[in-house]
Amino acid sequence: MDFSTKTLDAKNAVTAVKTGALVVGIYENRKLSKAAGALDKLGAISAALKSGDISGKPGSTLLLRGVTGIAAERIVLLGLGADEEISDKSFAAASGALVRTLATLGCDDAALALPLDAIKGRDLAWAIRNVVLAGRDADYRSDVLKSKKDPAPTGVKKIAFLVPVTAIAAAKTALAEAVALANGMALTKDLGNLPGNVCTPTYLANTAKKLGKQFKLGVEVLDRKQLEALKMGSFLSVTNGSDEPPKFIVIKHLGGKAKDAPVVLVGKGITFDTGGISLKPGLNMDEMKYDMCGAATVLGTFRTIAELDLKLNVIGVIPTCENMPSGRATKPGDIVTSMSGQTIEVLNTDAEGRLILCDALTYVERFKPAAVVDIATLTGACIVALGHHNSGLFTREDAAHDQLANELLAAGRETGDTAWRMPIQDVYQEQLKSNFADIANIGGQPAGSVTAACFLERFTRKYTWAHLDIAGTASRSGANKGATGRPVPLVTTFLMNKAAAK
Repeated sequence: MDFSTKTLDAKNAVTAVKTGALVVGIYENRKLSKAAGALDKLGAISAALKSGDISGKPGSTLLLRGVTGIAAERIVLLGLGADEEISDKSFAAASGALVRTLATLGCDDAALALPLDAIKGRDLAWAIRNVVLAGRDADYRSDVLKSKKDPAPTGVKKIAFLVPVTAIAAAKTALAEAVALANGMALTKDLGNLPGNVCTPTYLANTAKKLGKQFKLGVEVLDRKQLEALKMGSFLSVTNGSDEPPKFIVIKHLGGKAKDAPVVLVGKGITFDTGGISLKPGLNMDEMKYDMCGAATVLGTFRTIAELDLKLNVIGVIPTCENMPSGRATKPGDIVTSMSGQTIEVLNTDAEGRLILCDALTYVERFKPAAVVDIATLTGACIVALGHHNSGLFTREDAAHDQLANELLAAGRETGDTAWRMPIQDVYQEQLKSNFADIANIGGQPAGSVTAACFLERFTRKYTWAHLDIAGTASRSGANKGATGRPVPLVTTFLMNKAAAK
């Protein structure tokens, strides 16, 4: 869907709007929104409410044709809920129903005369973003590798937001941000949904290079010899069993002042995870193609902030490889030396994400970052703890880290791409003790997501850092299997808020 904004004022009244479908809101208890009331000159809308043809409950819809005294070909009544103080949950339900309804119509364009500024605790930008993301999600297709493509979306192709002249500037800005976010999420979904034989470490590196050319970003890709020279023994230990060459991607958006310390995003890029010698069960192993969704999130975020020309220095770091079993593969009990010099006893080769991230977290020290956020489908234990609603957020407990955590949590609440803070405490570090190395790569079943974060924390003590475990939120299983594009909204909004605060 294509989106635009149009001014709605006395000269361009809602009754004079020429469009294939004009969408107005109604409430429960037979209440009309202001725009619906303006269209109800001859009582057609009131009659529909009195007849019980539409309830006004969130997401309920009714199509009216041939309404006299208006320029629009059709009116779509959209239920918004119980009263004129619309909840964000009610509006989100209405947005989803709206795009489904518009897809069934026989016209190309629609105009929305909805009370976008009347949502409790939200603003105009939130409402516009909600509709745009709902529309783009409905349009999204993952059929790039099908010989016979899925049916193309039908119905409305163009949607205009009708807003007062006093709000047009804010609406245009909000729309540009929403479209950029949708573009970033689409890239993240595309990368996540591609199979492991297509989306290899080299494919991710080439994607970063394409973004670099398109948006004039700095991109550097390190290969095995360079990683060996950097002594990234932990990262390289994960690649031993694979024929695919590892890549270490560095991507830079330097939109801030030259002296400003950058925010660094680190994304886990395991393009396929068999578990290595600690082989995973075969059931649902195909979903291990999603083990690079942290990397996909970083690239999707850069797609968004580059399109917006965000005034902030942001650096992305992506360690990417496969985790495969072979005669060369790392074995349980092997001891490897990380870039930091710390030795690691690999008790389970399926706990590989932390092994590639720890070297990346050491590497980013050279950037003297303002903050570092790593994003990873790290543990199944996080799904057990939080399900598929919240990403797990882990930071140390002090003033600087509390501030970082609060900024990330606020960005999640702002977008609906929520996270929940989990503990990192020294008592959990006891589970990572090894008799033979400085640290073990697993700490047993209890608090598995916490001990994984505690492992990473040991490599981040020279800067402010947070870890997002997205194992439960980056993809869906079952009939709706696919990448979600999360947590691109959370991360991009976090960065946009930091840029706005400067």
